[in-house]
Parts: sequence; structure tokens; C-alpha cells
Amino acid sequence: MREYLLMALVAAAMTYLLVPLVRVFAIRIGAMPEVRDRDVHTTPTPRLGGLAMYGGLVAGLLVASELPYAGGKLAEGKTVIALILAGGLITLTGFLDDWWGMDALIKFAGQIGAAGVLVAFDVSLPWLPLPTSLGGQTSLDSTLRPVITILIVIIMINAVNFVDGLDGLAAGIVGIAAMATWTYSIALSKDYGDSSINVTAVIASVLIGMCLGFLPHNFHPAKIFMGDTGAMLIGLVLASTMITVTPLDSSNINRFPVVLPLIVPVAILVLPLLDLIMAVVRRTSNGLSPFAPDRGHLHHRLLDVGHSHRRSVLIMYTWTFLFAFTVVGLSIEGVPLVLFPLTVLLAVGVLVVMSLPRWRARREAGGGGGHGAHSAGRRSRPDTVPVQSPPPSPEGPGPRSAADNDTAMLTALPDMTLVAPRSSFSNPETRL
Repeated sequence: MREYLLMALVAAAMTYLLVPLVRVFAIRIGAMPEVRDRDVHTTPTPRLGGLAMYGGLVAGLLVASELPYAGGKLAEGKTVIALILAGGLITLTGFLDDWWGMDALIKFAGQIGAAGVLVAFDVSLPWLPLPTSLGGQTSLDSTLRPVITILIVIIMINAVNFVDGLDGLAAGIVGIAAMATWTYSIALSKDYGDSSINVTAVIASVLIGMCLGFLPHNFHPAKIFMGDTGAMLIGLVLASTMITVTPLDSSNINRFPVVLPLIVPVAILVLPLLDLIMAVVRRTSNGLSPFAPDRGHLHHRLLDVGHSHRRSVLIMYTWTFLFAFTVVGLSIEGVPLVLFPLTVLLAVGVLVVMSLPRWRARREAGGGGGHGAHSAGRRSRPDTVPVQSPPPSPEGPGPRSAADNDTAMLTALPDMTLVAPRSSFSNPETRL
């Protein structure tokens, strides 16, 4: 356990220390675009924070490879060099996109290339733990293995990239998912090989450190954004944990020789995956590209119904943490498989209800009003109406009476609108 803590601390420290340097670099080269209509922030903020996170990744993996236990496990394969090279390629792709802008197809090609690097160094999905009714454990041939691995990596990269819309949101959610994956892999490893050392836990520890080191600079109000540089990088690293955890046998720990090594990682990441699916359906149904930006993400919905920036992020943190560790706990305790989809549906239903404007309005009405600056500005006073002043009567020139003089003096006074309860007057335009 001390080795996991050490590599996480190294990755966190390196990321944290590199962020100020990357911020200065981003400002100097102009990687600080103007605020767009769909953006939540109001002032131009430098991007490229992913460069610092890549430095944390490299430092954490190099230190892990030199440790006695973790290093021995990593030496059995080429995971370290695979992640460094694939991470470097995806970081370069994101850097160019954040700096100059990049066509969606070119960026997609960079994602395929990074996933291909993982496959080239044998970081790929070896088999599918299917239920017995579907043939049981199924080994993937030389064609299906790279195809399915690349597909998983691309989906995870874009899921994390899509959810990166609020300060600290992507780093926090991915960090929580990495913690849950680490816990699950440790439990599997102890049951399978009577050891807590495995490649998945090493990668997850480094990823946790990367996210924790970046969050102090990125939490609202953010001093720097990770940009596509960081979002695609942590999505790639997170996908590698899903791929490497699958070879661990879960049939004993849960007593069900089914798809738990795939279900649990997917369930842990259900929030970004759900946001990805909803975004693709929403955009394609409107005749847009799946990569076309908009303001329909889950975090935008939370803001639109009245939650503040920080509260929206903390809500999604809490939801991700409770759901991810509930799923991991259920898998470790050995419960019927049917509870997994039920848990997913329940959690998704709660999140959807929380983002509905009608539910928010009813909650505010029933609970004595909303909270925060967002709700304060929208409340009106339906129980009072202003008493209107009588319109001046148009009169022609002529001698002015004393009553006219009094009226002129009253007109010269400042306008003082009187507010009275509706129930006190039958006519809302009562004249005084």
C-alpha cells in the first residue's frame, strides 16, 4: 500500500508544480481563447493544463517502475512505455487542438492512433467474461482484440472530454472513478492471487495523483483549464484501467462467472458515459455532428435549474462517489447480478430528476424558496401589486385653479409607488 501512496504523491506533486509553468506558457503562446456563448466561465482562461498532467503521468509511472513490488509487476509487460507513448500522442493532439483548433476528424484520428499504440504494446482486452448461456469466457482473436480495445479507448476519451464543462468537474469525476477502480482491482487481486499488487491499481494510483495535483488550480474559480489536452489524456489512462482489470478473474469474489470485470468499470463511469450518449443522440437528432458543441450537458442542466457553479460540481462529485463505491461494494459482497442494472437505473433516475426544472421549482416552493444567487434573482412577489397613479388629464391652456396648483406640486414630487396586499382591494388599480 505504501508503494501506491508514493506513486500517487509523486504524480500529484509533479502535476501541481508544473501547472504554474504551463499556465505562463499557455498565456505566452495565446492558448487562452475568448469566451464563447456556450462557455460557463466569463473571463478568458488559459488552457493546456493537460501538459502538467502528462508530466505527472510520466513521473508517476517511472517511479512505480523502480519500486520493488510494483516495478516487478510492471516489468511483466510493456505497460509503462505504452502509456507514456500513447499519452504523449494524445497530449500532442489535444495541445494542437487547444492552441490552433483542429478538425474533428483529425482529432478522431489522433485518438485512434493513441489507442493503436496501446494495442501495439499489448495493452489490450484479451477476452470477454461472458455468461455461460452465451458461451462463457470468450477469447478474442487477433482481429477482435485490437478493434474492441480501440473502441473502448475512443469511447472513454470522448466521454471524459464531453463531461469537462465546469471547473474541476472532469478531474474530480475521473479521480473518484479511479479510486473506485483501484478498490475493485485490489479486491480482485487479493482473491485471485493473494496479492494487492496489480497493474490496474498502479495505473489508477498514478491517475488519482494526476487529478489531485491538478484540482487546486482548476477548482472554481479556475486559474487554468485542462483543455482537450488533459481531458483526452485522463480518458485514455482511465480506459487503460478498464482494459487491464478484465484479465483478473472475478468468478470467486462475486460467485457469478459473468461480465463483472466489464460491468463494474462501466457502472463506475456511468455518469460521463450517460452524458456522452445523451449528447450524441441530442446532436444527431438535430442534424448536427456528434462532436458539435452545445449547452445540453448534465452540468449545464444543473446550472440552468438554479444550482451555483460549485454546487453543481459537488452534486456530481457526491453522486459519482456514492454510486461508484456502492457498485464496487455490491460486487465484492457477492450479490445477485440483477441488482447492478437496478442500481444503475435508480441512480440515473435520481440524477435526471435533480436536473428537471419542474422538480426544482416545486422543491423551492415547498421548501420555502431556493438558495443561492441564481434562485434569488428569479423570485417575484405574486401576493402584492403596485398601486398605480392616475394618468394626468389632458387640459388645454387657461387659468389654473388651486386644485391644479396642488396637482402640479404633487407631480413634481419623487415617484413613490405604494405596495398593498392584493386581498385589501377588489380593484388592483385603486387610486388614492
